Amino acid sequence: MLVRIAVLVSGGGTNLQALIDAQKSGALKSGKLALVVSNNPGAYALTRAKEDGIPAEIIEGADFESKLLEILRGNGIDIIVLAGFMRILSTEFTAKYPRRILNVHPSLIPSFCGRGFYGLRVHRAALEYGVKLTGATVHFVNEIPDGGEIIMQKAVEVIDGDTPETLQRRVMEEAEWAILPAAAERICAEMVKNQVQKGMSN
Repeated sequence: MLVRIAVLVSGGGTNLQALIDAQKSGALKSGKLALVVSNNPGAYALTRAKEDGIPAEIIEGADFESKLLEILRGNGIDIIVLAGFMRILSTEFTAKYPRRILNVHPSLIPSFCGRGFYGLRVHRAALEYGVKLTGATVHFVNEIPDGGEIIMQKAVEVIDGDTPETLQRRVMEEAEWAILPAAAERICAEMVKNQVQKGMSN
């Protein structure tokens, strides 16, 4: 059994690429990248999905979540990974996938997180505050933006002369691209183990 993963994206898809690379290397072995969904038709992440043969969907408009739910169910999706997805999912939606939606955030939660903290804003805030360590966090998604249980974190040193752009790049390379696939594998492996145990007890 492989856990079927949907990745939600809005932009370039570097974290999607990290997941694709992990699947190819065997680091992500308990799950399968089965679907990519974007709310932005111009997202380069869609090209990455196409190049790797992963089915992709574009959803726009006010009824985004109802369409998303239909597509996820139609594709037999077990877990959702938010990888640079620039939209906050509603409480009603997240309640349908408890402990089955993962997000990567570019700071060490609880620092520089919550509503309004995304992209370069996070790194700008970290530099303005003068922290010496920042990093990335993978967490479960619930009704509170960046408020779900932490799965994995990795610290990254802030270097003198860093700009929001240089810090963003280093956090991606040293933290996000490492812990997002690792966290996805951990959760997928747990789901496989639970399914096996459930099957044995029936």
